[in-house]
Amino acid sequence: MTLLLLIRHALTDATGKRLSGRTRGIHLSEAGRDQALRLAERLEPLPISAVYASPLERCVETARPFAAARGLDVRIEPRLIEVAYGAWTGRSMGQLTRTTLWKQVQSSPSSVRFPDGESLSEVQQRSVAALGDIAAAHPRGVAAVVTHADVIRLAVAHYCGAHIDLFQRFVVGTTSVSAVLLGDRIPRVLRINDTGTLEDLAVRAKPKAAPRGGGSRRGGTVRG
Repeated sequence: MTLLLLIRHALTDATGKRLSGRTRGIHLSEAGRDQALRLAERLEPLPISAVYASPLERCVETARPFAAARGLDVRIEPRLIEVAYGAWTGRSMGQLTRTTLWKQVQSSPSSVRFPDGESLSEVQQRSVAALGDIAAAHPRGVAAVVTHADVIRLAVAHYCGAHIDLFQRFVVGTTSVSAVLLGDRIPRVLRINDTGTLEDLAVRAKPKAAPRGGGSRRGGTVRG
């Protein structure tokens, strides 16, 4: 099985104030850079063997400290990019919360397509496909994925078997870790929005000793 760590990027100056969407050139704030360093410390016990990120700067910059500590490159996965919010991109949260479409996003998101942008079901489909490919590329390993709040919430909803209209119930804070085991018929959700210690995940991810007498064992490094 593969342990996937779904990590939301660290703070930028626009986080919570403006819908950055796919806008380029938005970097981590000073507080965000500090968050990224503390994230690297929290992840230190985990045997991460691969690091993936959305193409946007705020995700790559969040991933670099813990990737560099392991001598790993940050691999860009285009399907992990932020939602295409279309005409909503760049608008303040205050403006958006007063629109009719915002209310629809909260009550029935499965019916929403952002103006000149994506539908949330399309986002879920592409992100889950990307995560499935990452898991398949790293069987019995630990892969970290740095992406965006809505991308993670939609993926978590899928793995929990929750309808897309319920994805707003999941909270995903900056540099939080959501952990999912993939590769054993059904997904196993171990964490959602975790900002504390991850040491017990490190124990779960340790290789298991082979049985005496040369017998084989089912499963892999990460077990459910």
